[in-house]
Amino acid sequence: MIRFERVSKSYVADGRRKWLLRDVSMAWPRGRSVGLLGRNGAGKSTLLRMIGGAIEPDSGAIRRKGRISWPLGFTGGFHGSLTGAQNARFVARIYGVDTDDMLERVDDFSELGPFLHMPVSTYSSGMRARLAFAVSMAIDFDVYLVDEITAVGDAAFKRKCLEAFRAKLGRADVIMVSHAPATILEYCHVGVVIEDGRLSWHTDVRAALAEHDVNMRGPPPTL
Repeated sequence: MIRFERVSKSYVADGRRKWLLRDVSMAWPRGRSVGLLGRNGAGKSTLLRMIGGAIEPDSGAIRRKGRISWPLGFTGGFHGSLTGAQNARFVARIYGVDTDDMLERVDDFSELGPFLHMPVSTYSSGMRARLAFAVSMAIDFDVYLVDEITAVGDAAFKRKCLEAFRAKLGRADVIMVSHAPATILEYCHVGVVIEDGRLSWHTDVRAALAEHDVNMRGPPPTL
C-alpha cells in the first residue's frame, strides 16, 4: 500500500510557481498495476521518484508499506569510482540481500563479463543501463517503478530484459509511466492521470487513457 496524505510539490520557473501536486490525498492499493499518464512536464517522473523516496514532497507525507524499487533502469545511483560488482554488492547490503547471490545474478544477467570488475566511470551508457537493469531484476520488489520501460542491448538481450520484467510482474505490481497507450494497456490494470497538480484515479485503465486524450486536446494549464 502507498498512501499520499495531503502531498504538495512545486517549483518556481521564470518567477512563477508551477504545481506538480497540490494537496493530494490518495491510496494506491496493492494487487493493481497502475499506468501513470500526463502531458510533458506534468510531473510524472517526479511523482515516481517521490514514491520511491528519492524526492521529498514540499508538504504532506507519503506512507509506504512493502518493498518499492527505484525507477527501473535508473543509473544515477551508481558510484563511478566503484566497479559494477562493488556497486551491486553495495545495493545488496542496502536492501538486505545476500551479496554473493546478488553478484552472481547480476553477472549472469548483465553479460558484462570482465567489465563488471571495472569502474563504472569507464562504462558506456549502454553498459550502465545493462548493469542497472540487472541490479533491478536481482531484487524481488513488491512494487516496480517504471519510467518508460527500456530494454537495452541487441535484440536477444532486449528480449531477455522484457521476459525478466514480465516474470517479475507475476509476483509484483508496477507503477508505470509510458507515452505508448499499447504499453499501458499491456501492463496496467488501472490508471492515474496527473493534470494541473491533481491526480485522478480510474479503476478502468481505458478510462484513464480517454481522460488523458481529452487533456492533450486542450490547452495546457496555466502556471
